[in-house]
Amino acid sequence: MRNTEMAKLGGFVGEWAMTISDAWFLEPQGTTVPGTSTIEWLGESLLLVRTKFGGGKHVHSEMSLVLGRSDANDRYVALTEDDRGVCREFAMTFDGGNWTLSREDPDLHQRFIATVEPDLISGRWEASEDAGATWRKDFDLTYERV
Repeated sequence: MRNTEMAKLGGFVGEWAMTISDAWFLEPQGTTVPGTSTIEWLGESLLLVRTKFGGGKHVHSEMSLVLGRSDANDRYVALTEDDRGVCREFAMTFDGGNWTLSREDPDLHQRFIATVEPDLISGRWEASEDAGATWRKDFDLTYERV
């Protein structure tokens, strides 16, 4: 039986074309990086997100994200890992139209802020190196349903 709160994320399930754009670290300015993402149920209470970026002249990278929920704490959680061996935990919110991921770790604060539509997710990643006092945009990230 599907977890009731996790069922609210069912619209994420499917195949997505992704684009990284407006990234401070990409040269020349205006460079975009394509990607793909597959989102599927893992059992009845978790979503598994598999993402690949790169191609052409861009470095290839992969990451996985598991979206879940702590029912006892009444909150969503996300765990991510990538091909560098980095693993991080994010707090997550989703209200049907807005999706956020955030972490406040000693090394860096990060957040993903997105607007969700049935076939389009438009968001941006931001980082703070001063415990959230100031934020810089890392890049825009767009998901388009395939």
